[in-house]
Amino acid sequence: MFKAALFDLDGVIFDTEPQYSIFWGSQFRTYYPQQTGLEQTIKGQTLTQIFDRYFSGPFEAQRATVTQRLNDYEQQMSFPYIAGVQGFLQTLHKSNIRTAVVTSSNHEKMARVYEQHPEFTEVFDAILTSEDFDHSKPHPDCYLKAMARFGVTAGESVVFEDSINGLRAARDSGAFVVALTTTHPAETLRALSDHQIPDFTGFSFEKI
Repeated sequence: MFKAALFDLDGVIFDTEPQYSIFWGSQFRTYYPQQTGLEQTIKGQTLTQIFDRYFSGPFEAQRATVTQRLNDYEQQMSFPYIAGVQGFLQTLHKSNIRTAVVTSSNHEKMARVYEQHPEFTEVFDAILTSEDFDHSKPHPDCYLKAMARFGVTAGESVVFEDSINGLRAARDSGAFVVALTTTHPAETLRALSDHQIPDFTGFSFEKI
């Protein structure tokens, strides 16, 4: 039934969300000490979106500082695979299902991913980053562009996402949506997805 599988990166391919929660939690405690949980609110947003919402006005002058801190932090990050995803990707390739990463990450971050995982560009048929999109998630533009690259319809595509904004983008693209509960509990994601999984261990398309 499916001809293309489209994957978000953080929280779907790599188990990096806890690391980002630590970083953004520290930043928000510095600039918004009276507000808690903002590091969860920004899940799935691009750096531009975060800056537009939280680092405008009196905090706009802090953007360069926060950007440098983030770059330094990402240099030290690890990118461990989500459990079961490597085996699942191998199964997809054997079944001739096209695969793509569709991420809000930029080229600079992806360069660090490639350093740790030289095999990464061989694992996927396409890698689309924030530079490839006219609109950021929750707009479906990123997933529609991935489908167009493969020449498939929404009905032939399945999207794997974990963030609220990412799931909204996936849902509005018209694809079948599988939510990973790596960032939010299943009950929070049910309204935005067709199926929910904790990771890819033992997962197959037959189950959906």
